[in-house]
Amino acid sequence: MKKLLLIIPYFMISEATAQEIVNYEHASATPLDKMNIIKTNVTGYAFRNINVSYERSINRWFALNVGFGTVTEGKVPFMNAFLDDEDEKKFQNLRIKASNFTIEPRFYIGEGYGKGFYFAPYYRYSKVSTNTFDFTFDYNAFENTYPIPLKGLGDANGNSSGLMVGAQFFLNEQHSFVLDFWIAGAHYGSGKGDFTLTSDVILTPEMQAQLKKEIQNLDVPFVDYSVETNANGARIKVDGPWAGFRSGFSLGYRF
Repeated sequence: MKKLLLIIPYFMISEATAQEIVNYEHASATPLDKMNIIKTNVTGYAFRNINVSYERSINRWFALNVGFGTVTEGKVPFMNAFLDDEDEKKFQNLRIKASNFTIEPRFYIGEGYGKGFYFAPYYRYSKVSTNTFDFTFDYNAFENTYPIPLKGLGDANGNSSGLMVGAQFFLNEQHSFVLDFWIAGAHYGSGKGDFTLTSDVILTPEMQAQLKKEIQNLDVPFVDYSVETNANGARIKVDGPWAGFRSGFSLGYRF
């Protein structure tokens, strides 16, 4: 009887220990069957940004996220924030479209396998192009003003790197649906662009000088550009800093 009383606790302890091992192995195995996430940044659609990203967990704390976005052709957002009313009127039918590609390693400091807070250094390639738009500059001569119409066209691209801080959460018990909160991200790099303005009117040297001065006086912030003029119009070269900011909410599916 004494032996039986000694054996019973042994089996109880063994069973409990075995159960803990099973539960631990199950918990460890759970994330491994869902290592992929497809997402889209829903806040980007407010700015015509159609986007998709794919995240792959490499291990518990490290993942790689790759994203692509395209901004459909439309008005330049917040143009009145950096051009006054008179200058903005000169670009009434200006439309732009853009695309970007981002590679983003993620380092999770929370539960991992795609869940919790993370830091993400990233690289981004961006391209922006315009439609054929109208631009009119006022040529002053002999105490009169003569509007000179021009047609504009061009594109620019930039390479930049930055850092994102965010948090990702699972929205259901099956860990299938995901909310990715981009708390804040910023990137900085360099960009190049080439834009042309073409006139049907042969521009005299005096016209060219006034056109060059007018373009330079636009003083677009955060953009370094130079202006060259000729008898057919002007050429604007962009060569300088390229910066951006990222924030928003992404919804995704984990599989």
